[in-house]
Amino acid sequence: MKIVFLQTGKTSEKHIAEGVENYFLRLEKNPGLEIITVPDIRNTANLTKEEIRKKEGGKILGKIYGTDYVVLLDERGREFRTVEFASWLENRLMQAERRLLFVSGGAWGFSEQVYARADMKISLSKMTFPHQLVRLIFLEQLYRALSIIKGSPYHHE
Repeated sequence: MKIVFLQTGKTSEKHIAEGVENYFLRLEKNPGLEIITVPDIRNTANLTKEEIRKKEGGKILGKIYGTDYVVLLDERGREFRTVEFASWLENRLMQAERRLLFVSGGAWGFSEQVYARADMKISLSKMTFPHQLVRLIFLEQLYRALSIIKGSPYHHE
């Protein structure tokens, strides 16, 4: 099964972009991993938050296949300890879906249409993080979970 990380907009903060690149390079050793970036919505000054979410949502939905298992990174989602996430991920990777798609939304979150399409929501913390920082935190946790699955000594517990 292929793992896809879909993010909204480029990572503009240099220190976060460097961290994302670092973990992506580590994760590249895992066949079937892909990062897709949905372009930012432009000219948003006259748009409401809901209009921005709908436009971003349309772009996100355009990247989702019917057979994808879609997991939103959302503050209202299920929380895991890292080893629990690794176990969940290992089980999910054995499923028949073509892609396991993790989605990080924009600054205003997801549209109702994206929520309706999601199979699951995962929360990285009860705290709120900037959407660009979520990318780095998630990619590190994905790397850590895959390391646990492989029996690598990266995770200490």
